[in-house]
Amino acid sequence: MDPISRKVKQWIDEGKDPRSAHWQGGLEAMLNVFMPYLEPGRLIPVQPLEEEELFVFQAVMEIIDLSPNLPAAFLPPSIAEKVIPPESAEELQHIEKGQPSFKILIARPGKEQRILCAEISEHAKKPGVDIFQSGALLGTYNFQNQQDCFTELNKIIRVHIWEKEKWSQDDYKRYTINWFEKVIDLHKGTVSVEKDFSFFHSPTLIKSNKIDVIFILMSEIMLKRLHNSGDPLKEAVSAIRAIDDTDVKKAQLNDLADKVVFELLTVMKDCNVVKFDDFTDKESKQFNRESATMIQKIVKYMGKVEGRR
Repeated sequence: MDPISRKVKQWIDEGKDPRSAHWQGGLEAMLNVFMPYLEPGRLIPVQPLEEEELFVFQAVMEIIDLSPNLPAAFLPPSIAEKVIPPESAEELQHIEKGQPSFKILIARPGKEQRILCAEISEHAKKPGVDIFQSGALLGTYNFQNQQDCFTELNKIIRVHIWEKEKWSQDDYKRYTINWFEKVIDLHKGTVSVEKDFSFFHSPTLIKSNKIDVIFILMSEIMLKRLHNSGDPLKEAVSAIRAIDDTDVKKAQLNDLADKVVFELLTVMKDCNVVKFDDFTDKESKQFNRESATMIQKIVKYMGKVEGRR
């Protein structure tokens, strides 16, 4: 008997409703399949999306706000339509067979894993959210339409799925990076964020200030991209590293770093996440100093990475 089947049997032996026990077991099994491809703290599609599916994904990505250790999967119709609760569990039936289903699965790790399953399709008869733990249905939220579901979805996640333990500085950093990556991807400043948990919005979380955190965030984003296989920035740096002429190589790395910093600052300005016009003279001078220093640090780091190859 596999581990999930043993858990389901144990839950039923403990008196849990077999329908919810089997359904949670099935959801956990589904998440286990996709877990190697998920990045905690981010909603990840489990397969490449068609244009219409991408529209739904982007809409919900703007809304959903995850604490940094929560794996979350976005299931398009080709997969979501196969994820069906027991027919006898009427309270879990959100969409009729044959209708295009879009589901979100989120897990809160722990001794007793908690699972959230949301049906967010506009074609659902009652879009909604179900929450399970230890084989029991903890709660169900049903809505009249997709928009109502979207309006309440993040509140439900915040109350029932967010991690309750004290966060480390690394947690704050990963949470803030995940938020800003969504801002970049969507080019929107309306992406959901809990400002008390974002070091960009609350610099004291990492003992910083509002100017320094701009550059800390950009540095973290760039370093992540430089270590991400297949990222265009990493590939561009690799191409420059192949240049034999040291002076040309350094100049091109400098130009590349300058370009990426400018692009990130442009996103911050366009999305109104930084109000540059509100800077005091002192803050403007600090910003200009830090901007020049950051370029030098990034180029130097690129050189160090090259030296370790």
